[in-house]
Amino acid sequence: MQFIDLAAQQARIRTAIDTRIKAVLDHGHYILGPEVKELEERLCAFTGAQHCITCASGTDALLMPLMAWGIGKGDAVFVPSFTFFATSEEPALLGATPIFVDVDPVTFNMQPDLLAKAIEAVLRQDSSIYPLPKAALNQSLRPRAVIPVDLFGQAAEYENILPLADKHGLLVLEDAAQSFGGSSHGHKTCALGCHAAATSFFPAKPLGCYGDGGAVFTDDEELANLLRSIRVHGKGSDKYDNVRLGLNGRLDTLQAAILLAKMDIFAEEIELRQRVAGWYGDRLDSIPGIVPPSINVANISAWAQYCVILPEGSRAHVMDRLKAQNIPTNIYYPKPQHCLKVFADLGYKPEDMPTALRASQRIMALPFHPYLEESQVETVCLALQEALA
Repeated sequence: MQFIDLAAQQARIRTAIDTRIKAVLDHGHYILGPEVKELEERLCAFTGAQHCITCASGTDALLMPLMAWGIGKGDAVFVPSFTFFATSEEPALLGATPIFVDVDPVTFNMQPDLLAKAIEAVLRQDSSIYPLPKAALNQSLRPRAVIPVDLFGQAAEYENILPLADKHGLLVLEDAAQSFGGSSHGHKTCALGCHAAATSFFPAKPLGCYGDGGAVFTDDEELANLLRSIRVHGKGSDKYDNVRLGLNGRLDTLQAAILLAKMDIFAEEIELRQRVAGWYGDRLDSIPGIVPPSINVANISAWAQYCVILPEGSRAHVMDRLKAQNIPTNIYYPKPQHCLKVFADLGYKPEDMPTALRASQRIMALPFHPYLEESQVETVCLALQEALA
C-alpha cells in the first residue's frame, strides 16, 4: 500500500504530461515560458483571485510577500505553533520575531481567541496575558502580520481572524500550502479575503508538480507587481535593472507544464478525496480511542493529509503494528514549532502551547490519496482496531 500514490495519478494522465513536456522541449523556453503564464491564468480562474504569481517553492511563496511588505527586525509575526517549519522560518529569516499561537484541539488551526490574547500581550509586553518570547519583553515589537495555516487541507477561521487583524492593522498571509483545492463559505482557498495567500506544489500536495513549486495569490495589483519583481532578483524594466533585493524564485516551465496536465483532473480528484475521507470517517467512528479529523461545516477540505489522534502512549506500538502489515504511516508533526531547537533562544516552554504539544505526541497520518480503494481503507481501519485492542 502506498502512503500517497503518485504513480496511479501519473498512469491516468501520462499521455497529457508527455505532450505538455514535449511542447516545452520543442519551443525551448525553459524559464518563464508560455506554460507559466497559462498556468497562472488557470489558477486565477480556479480560485477567483485577481493575480497569481508562480514561484520556485511553497517556501518562496511565503517569503516573497513578507519581503514585499518589508517585514523585518522589530516586527512581530503571529504563527501557529503546530505546522511545518517554513511558516515560522520565513519571518524569522527576515529578522522578525515569530509569536507562536496555540491551535484548536479539533481542527489544529490557529485559535482566533488565543491570537487576540497574543496580540494584546505583545502590545502590552505582558506575558501573563499570553506566553511570549523573551524578545517581546525586551523590546517594543510592532505587531505586523499573521500567517494562519490551513492545516491538513482545511481553511483556518478567517471569518474571525480577518476582523481581528483589521482591528490591529495586521497583514494576513494565508498559508494554503496544504489546502489548495479546498474552500470555505463557498470561496476557494487562496481567495478568502487575505492580503495574500501562498501555496505549494511539492509533489505530495493535493496539486503537486514533479519537483518544487509554489504560487502567491492576491487581489492587490501593486503587491502582485512587487512579487513579480522579487521572484526575478528584484528586477525593474529587465533582469539587469535590479531595483530591489529579490530571489531566484521562478517556477520552471517544465513544472508548469506538468501542473497544467494535472489541472485537467484536479477538480475531480478533490471530489475523490472527499469520498476517501468519508470511507475513513464511517469506519473510524466505531473504533474506541481514535479521534478522526473534524471538518467545519462551512469548509471543504483538500485533505492533504488524513491525521487521527491516538490514545496517549499508543502511537509507537500502533505504527509498528501497521508497518508489519505493510501499511505506511507518518507523523505531522513530531515537534511543535515553539519546541524546535532553532527557536530555543526565544525562551518558550513546551507547556506554553498545550494543544500543540499534545497533538505532536498523539497524532498519526494514515495512507491517503484520491486513488485509494474502499477495500484498502477497510484494511487500514481493521489493522488500527486490532493494534488498539
